[in-house]
Amino acid sequence: MHQRKFLGYTFTKEKEVRIKVAKESIQRFRKKAKDLFRKGRGRNIGKFIKEELTPFIRGWINYFKLSEVRNFAEELDGWIRRRLRLILWRQWKRPWTRKEKLKKAGLTEERAIMSAFNRRGAWWNSGASHMNDAFRKKYFDKLGLESMLEKLLNYQ
Repeated sequence: MHQRKFLGYTFTKEKEVRIKVAKESIQRFRKKAKDLFRKGRGRNIGKFIKEELTPFIRGWINYFKLSEVRNFAEELDGWIRRRLRLILWRQWKRPWTRKEKLKKAGLTEERAIMSAFNRRGAWWNSGASHMNDAFRKKYFDKLGLESMLEKLLNYQ
């Protein structure tokens, strides 16, 4: 029974069967979200979140609100925030700009310099502790990003 998929849902194989989102549905979400993130690269991140990303997330989570297993929502929330940090890192382009932006976001001068000039890729930096410390969940909440996990908990 756990291998069957129906309308994007599947079931757990535990003693007590629960409804969960199918892996294929999560993969489809990530693919469509990646396309959205590509569109948002050269734009104001707050406007991008409010106008394109939040409606997409809302629609997706409203469809899958019947899911009883919620760990997918927490994982996708983290992934979305990392993609947004990636956009920020790429928008800054130059190490000196990155240093200034990281300082402005609350990092110390030394840590901002070490982070901005580390010569690692954008994806690595988007998941690094300096970006997580500078741009926490609260920062994205202020910009209007809605958490999938919080939405799911509100439905239950």
